[in-house]
Amino acid sequence: MAFAVAVPAKEFLAYFGTYTNALSRGIYVSRLDADTGKLSVPELAIATPSPCFIAVSPDERFLYTSDSVKSFNGENAGSISAFAIDKTSGRLSLLNRKSSGGVGPCHVSVAADGKVLLAANYGGGSVKSFRLNPDGSIGADGSVIQHHGSGVNTDRQSSAHAHFITPDPGNHFALACDLGMDEVMIYKINAADATLTTNEIPFGTVPPGSGSRHLAFSPDGKFAYVVNEMGCSITTFAWDAKHGGLTALETVDGLPPGEPLKASYTAAEILMHPSGKFIYITLRGHDSVSVFSVAKKTGHLTFVQNVPSSGQVPRGLGIDPTGHWLITGHQKSDNAAVFAIDTKTGKLTPTGQSLTVGSPVDVKFVTVK
Repeated sequence: MAFAVAVPAKEFLAYFGTYTNALSRGIYVSRLDADTGKLSVPELAIATPSPCFIAVSPDERFLYTSDSVKSFNGENAGSISAFAIDKTSGRLSLLNRKSSGGVGPCHVSVAADGKVLLAANYGGGSVKSFRLNPDGSIGADGSVIQHHGSGVNTDRQSSAHAHFITPDPGNHFALACDLGMDEVMIYKINAADATLTTNEIPFGTVPPGSGSRHLAFSPDGKFAYVVNEMGCSITTFAWDAKHGGLTALETVDGLPPGEPLKASYTAAEILMHPSGKFIYITLRGHDSVSVFSVAKKTGHLTFVQNVPSSGQVPRGLGIDPTGHWLITGHQKSDNAAVFAIDTKTGKLTPTGQSLTVGSPVDVKFVTVK
């Protein structure tokens, strides 16, 4: 009897979330040749207002965005949108749109079972959960939780600013980075009704004034890495998957060794390589990407490399599922650049590709069938 052998995908759709402006009308899509790293010229997948961050459903049939708009249906809030993906053309079709439950939505994520959508509102300092319908549309509201607190940086931390929310690898908890409070809030996820409740261990903390922004888990779920915006640093936590607890292990500088921190430098994104061996962060102002190796047993980070990001104000990063290519999106220079990843060392080499995309903020990949 012959058994089918899985063949690795050779082509991926690369979706770019943007701030809409003179050069951007919404979500753009390009095709990545995983053998060569070549990206096709980005095309408009759908016109939609400022779809800054993107989440893709586990089955890759649907795409969700946090929409950086000032109001929605007369409410002082942004919106969250759901789209169906046409893998043949790469085009998107709108399923529905709902209020984000707060001002300035900046991040969305989908639970591993594809049944719960999570959103973070930076301006309003709140997080919101939604039930997802089988057809991919956004269903009933789950919870809206308002954060309360401040930090030592009076200019940036006078109030709560939820910047990111994601389910843990076990799909039992949601972790929300709040830049204004220097905390990573921990919530229990009730999959039955998509509600969130505060965990018995309610949060983990990063160094005062550093501004927790985004988070990446190790593939084995033992460690969580938080990039701190104002501190341009990374805090490593041990993750207690049973009880939902974060124990801070270390905080390392994200800038190259010996590079002094300036007020104009702010960290933006953090991604873990699919192998779990490397971490990548973007540094705005410094306009670069830093690379760190990861010790599997201890979670310890070691600086490997810092390279120019090939544009101005790098925001999101994308690493294709094969782990061979990294894409940077640049908000101010309206371009996306491609780097080759050395899968043995984690080091980046620019390919010379730079594509025009208006104010790209996020990059997500979908397998082409």
